Amino acid sequence: MHHAMSCAAAAALCLVVTPGLAQQRVPMGNGGTPRAPTGIVVPPLGAGPFVYHTAEGQDIRVVVHTRGLSHPWSLAFLPSGDMLVTERGGQLRIVRGGTLDPQPIDGVPLVRVAGLSGLFDVVLHPQFATNRFVYLSYNKPVGEEQNGLGVARGLWNGRALTDVRDIFVTTDSSSVSRLAFGRDGKLYVSTFGNARDGMGAQDPMSLAGKVLRLNDDGTVPNDNPFSGKAGYKPEIYTLGHRSTLALAVHPGTGAVWENENGPNGGDEINVLKPGANYGWPLVSLGRTYPGPWQSKGFSREGFEDPLVYWTPAIAVSGMAFYTGSKLAKWKGDVFVGGMRMGEIPGTGHLQRILFNENMEELRREMLLVDLRQRIRDVRQGPDELLYLLTDEDDGAILRIEPGN
Repeated sequence: MHHAMSCAAAAALCLVVTPGLAQQRVPMGNGGTPRAPTGIVVPPLGAGPFVYHTAEGQDIRVVVHTRGLSHPWSLAFLPSGDMLVTERGGQLRIVRGGTLDPQPIDGVPLVRVAGLSGLFDVVLHPQFATNRFVYLSYNKPVGEEQNGLGVARGLWNGRALTDVRDIFVTTDSSSVSRLAFGRDGKLYVSTFGNARDGMGAQDPMSLAGKVLRLNDDGTVPNDNPFSGKAGYKPEIYTLGHRSTLALAVHPGTGAVWENENGPNGGDEINVLKPGANYGWPLVSLGRTYPGPWQSKGFSREGFEDPLVYWTPAIAVSGMAFYTGSKLAKWKGDVFVGGMRMGEIPGTGHLQRILFNENMEELRREMLLVDLRQRIRDVRQGPDELLYLLTDEDDGAILRIEPGN
């Protein structure tokens, strides 16, 4: 009989690992979360343009379209081609022909800025050309200490927002929120779901960790999945979300797609189905920040699986379907912003995902990696080019155009 040699006899061939002995101890921040390392210094964004060869043979040039923004968060194109841009610090800005107006737009409600919370999304009503409605989501001060999530609607008069009022407020959530109008004309509103150990996301009587479906005036549609159902808030469209950073409408099916941050890993793209539960915090493909897995399994009966997931996480943010012809080899692809990869700051970039006709993922490409910018939002412009926001102190709008 062959006997395996002992470690003592072959110390050179064996590595003894003592359970519980970490390779190294990392400094911890609030709540037992490891502090991010500081070894990578992000160089200032250069003047550009930056030229890239990409995997599908789509050569691109990346132009710095606009500079001078402070942590821009979201971007909406006006019919004129001008852009409305939110800054996390509470300002709404306008960019005309690539030039940032130095004066912020009047009429924005009072925003409480705290950490990564402040002014979030900006979207136009589908009938903006006739009704001039602009919608904002923001961290709303409620009393002295409490925060809430507000969705405000105002009239755009070409220079400022007027007649601004909240159409929706909840104190169940106060952090990041995306907005999108569906093909049905309803307003979809995401709410942050990581408070109360995330269990608010599973509570049908809490609006935290949900995607909500509202009429354009903030009232509740009577055909919502839980409308009239005891024990459920009627605004709820889907449950079990952690930290939604994008809502986008699929150009073919009209389905609302959502992406969200996992903890340490487990970022995901979901296709939203009325009344469906997406699992957070009971099911996740990520680890908790100190190291253990968030859940024992990655899939469970009764919960929707993600369409796309990232482990390690890229801190997904912003998402756009490319439907244009200028970047022809990318037509039909999905673009997702990333703010840091594998918990390492200074690793922000853009990702491109190619799907087959059944919307099954075939390929994934990392773009603009060398710029090391936190990509907060991705939008297709009316000119069929892609526009990105960099979530930096000296934030910029980047434009992706054909390289030739």
